Amino acid sequence: MPSATPSRTSVEIATQPACWRQAARSLPDHAAALPRRGERVAVVGCGTSWFMAQSYAELRESGGHGETDAFAASEFPAGRRYDRILAITRSGTTTEVLDLLGRARAAGVPTAAITADPATPVMTAADALVVLDFADEESVVQTRFATTVLALLRAHLEAEGTLPPGVRSIAEAAGDAERAVSEELAAEVCGAEQFTFLGSGWTYGLALEAGLKMREAAGAWTEAYPAMEYRHGPISITGPGRVTWMFGSLPKGLEDDVSRVGGTLVAHSQTQAQHGAGAWDLDPLADLVRAQRLAVTIAEARGYDPDRPRNLTRSVVLEGRHA
Repeated sequence: MPSATPSRTSVEIATQPACWRQAARSLPDHAAALPRRGERVAVVGCGTSWFMAQSYAELRESGGHGETDAFAASEFPAGRRYDRILAITRSGTTTEVLDLLGRARAAGVPTAAITADPATPVMTAADALVVLDFADEESVVQTRFATTVLALLRAHLEAEGTLPPGVRSIAEAAGDAERAVSEELAAEVCGAEQFTFLGSGWTYGLALEAGLKMREAAGAWTEAYPAMEYRHGPISITGPGRVTWMFGSLPKGLEDDVSRVGGTLVAHSQTQAQHGAGAWDLDPLADLVRAQRLAVTIAEARGYDPDRPRNLTRSVVLEGRHA
């Protein structure tokens, strides 16, 4: 049974609207460390940070700020040239990130890092730093740090006039997140046995992250795909008691496809032009907050402690390598 005392993870999830607003206010302090317009940039991270990198890369490039690629730090292509490498690392201790920053410095490539902890090795490994210590977490499972990083990067694109059309301001997204932390989750979603998360463009990274949160906190059966790939195989898993959750605008015909096979569709972050200004017209990043809450809800229903997920630690530091 869920504890009468909210988990630490739940408390941190609920602080996200305030964190996003603080990130936007802090932008003038950090802008010099962030990519310049026209730079060819690689954004790297591990796990959740990699998924936020993917979302930012799509937003930056589609908004015209500059060519941008996203990589898991361990999979960075050796020999490919960039004007800047931007690393996202909550702990500042992740081995693969530190190794990559060291190689980049040796090759003379400018680097920057966004972290939550100013007392970690990344502070000397990167050329420029953004410290979002107000968004740090006690929880092993990342929630508010990751979304606050993306909020800061979105605010930077907004200030540069390169936020893609249809993407809300951070002020609007934070308002949506306030609704997302308080609205009741549907019983049919909380009781589902399987979840497929979908996204398109910058929201595909959010879909990947939603799936990861559910696996980390609740050990749930989840998958994530680009929305238009859903019909090319993944729909075969959909049926009664299973959820298809779309981040962003719903592709034409997808609602009928899910209904036809008996699945439950969640599509609360469709664009206003498509869906109308209804109660569930959420920014997709705010919709990720709902998925975080769902992960905690399911974990507690299964008797798991979301603050102490199985098989996970706050940071991955590999023995015998740069730490």
